[in-house]
Amino acid sequence: MTSFQRREQLIEVGRSLFATKGFEAVSVEEIASSAKVSKPIVYEHFGGKEGLYAVVVDRAMQSLTVALNASLEESSDHPRRIVERTALALLTFIEEHTEGFQILVRDSPSTDPSSSFSSLLGDVSLKVEEILDESFKRQKLSTRAVPYYAQMLVGLTVFTGQYWADRRKASKEQLAAYIVNLAWNGLSRLESKPVLRFEGKRNKAKEQRKPEHRAAPDTDAQRSDAVDPVEDGHIEDGTTAGTDDKAASAEHSTEKDGIGEG
Repeated sequence: MTSFQRREQLIEVGRSLFATKGFEAVSVEEIASSAKVSKPIVYEHFGGKEGLYAVVVDRAMQSLTVALNASLEESSDHPRRIVERTALALLTFIEEHTEGFQILVRDSPSTDPSSSFSSLLGDVSLKVEEILDESFKRQKLSTRAVPYYAQMLVGLTVFTGQYWADRRKASKEQLAAYIVNLAWNGLSRLESKPVLRFEGKRNKAKEQRKPEHRAAPDTDAQRSDAVDPVEDGHIEDGTTAGTDDKAASAEHSTEKDGIGEG
């Protein structure tokens, strides 16, 4: 086995062990034993466990960075297409580099912060923010909350990917469709000035200001004199019982061309 082949073998062995047990739980002895080499060989190639781990993380980061950057490159594409492409890019990486992904999301304390998974997600969020900012301006929506929406989209995709990495009951494309369904239908119906409708201080204050409704006593005579709206042939809104509601209409689902329409 050549020196290059030995190095690649150690990287594969190290990646598998780090993904399964975590950085702290893996020793140089275990790496050497799994690769069927002596400890000095590991030190010769990487200087120790930390050096091997750094190479494994760096390779995974490079692969994921290339995939995500490519999916976000064409910012002029339809926003939904960008969401679909990015979700598929991440899931494809998880499918093809499962061990690398598991190592990245674990983010060992010894990882260089400048090349960590969190740092990469921060860079991706900034690119998503740029795309959303342009889309919001086209739809005449306030861009004040764009950084938060960008973080939400990235977090939704990444955490769903983490869950799927260990529970692959849905196919990659089906899961991407689930992610897009939630993300896009939310984006295409954004309110210009969203507020809480039921919870929060303002709503609780309104509830407290409401006067207590006191119902009049219900006597037997009142109940006997009351006319049954169904027997009398009418319902409460004045329409004839049994008549179809003329205001009912078929539900229509329309695909939006941009963010915030509808």
